[in-house]
Amino acid sequence: MNKIDLENYGLDQRFLQEASLYSNLFVARVTEQHRDLYKVVAEEGELLAEVSGKFAFDAGDNTSFPVVGDWVMIDRTEADSGHAVIHQVLSRKSLFERKAAGTGGGSQIVAANFDLVFICMSLNNDFNLRRLERYLSIAWNSMARPVIVLTKADLCDDLAARLRDISAVRVGTDVVVCSSVDNRGYEQIAAYLAPGKTIVFLGSSGVGKSTIINHLIGAEVLATKGLRSDDKGRHTTTHRQLLRLPGGGVVIDTPGMRELHLDSADLSRSFEDIEGLAAQCRFGDCSHLGEPGCAVKAAVESGHLSEKRLENYRKLQKELGYEGLNSRQLEAEKIKKMFGSKGEMKQLMRQAKNKNKR
Repeated sequence: MNKIDLENYGLDQRFLQEASLYSNLFVARVTEQHRDLYKVVAEEGELLAEVSGKFAFDAGDNTSFPVVGDWVMIDRTEADSGHAVIHQVLSRKSLFERKAAGTGGGSQIVAANFDLVFICMSLNNDFNLRRLERYLSIAWNSMARPVIVLTKADLCDDLAARLRDISAVRVGTDVVVCSSVDNRGYEQIAAYLAPGKTIVFLGSSGVGKSTIINHLIGAEVLATKGLRSDDKGRHTTTHRQLLRLPGGGVVIDTPGMRELHLDSADLSRSFEDIEGLAAQCRFGDCSHLGEPGCAVKAAVESGHLSEKRLENYRKLQKELGYEGLNSRQLEAEKIKKMFGSKGEMKQLMRQAKNKNKR
């Protein structure tokens, strides 16, 4: 049997170098996740895998466990000898994180190690600028580049108006308009693909993610369903999965998420216009609620900034625990979320510096 070239799945020198630290183990990529069982692809082909008992014991929380897109180290590459055992998850270069569902709190990693985030939103009644701002905030925070994909263009009566609405929140992000009726926009989407590149598709249920992926693959690999009577999408994808494209590159399909609760986000990128205005306020700790010399409120009053956009910015700040913080406090809070404290961040930086010297 011919060996699989894992470079087509995104394996590069960064991961190869880290993988070389683990002797007697083999590198593989997680392509599907089903509760405690995973499907991975290795040089010898696909096989099922589960984490080792030691891995499960040592895991700090659920974010330590493998997710679709992760590169992992396994103990075997042939399926006829039983399930492979995952002993290590390699360092992630990007990840999409959200607040876990339910009352338990905590974070959930949805996908990892992607280069682009396709944020899909349909041009029907599902169109929602506030939700798009939320997705953009998380996408920028993932360390990958977002692209806005507007689907179902055939259902839109005034595309020019929708694009004007998008222009106020896109903040330099590419926008692609597509429709499955006349295959519009699919060539533009394909232009982002390349061997070794990984794209993750995000969006609400039924916006057309599976339809686009099927078109890129050239086969009906993923189930698709039509719209409900209320013009909302039906839920089709039930689990996350990574699929290789015949023309090169891989895509990660994710279940639709209408309610997306933030655990971490990059508001400085998704609301770059507001933060730029805030820097011009007379007072550094301006709350933009009525202080004299507030550039943000002045922009709202002059019509250059939407009041709804400002309200959503405040809402997301509050959700993240950033509300009312000045720039210095905000930076300290971000460091705390990422590293625990500024001292721990400096210690990690020193360790990384010393490791590079060796």
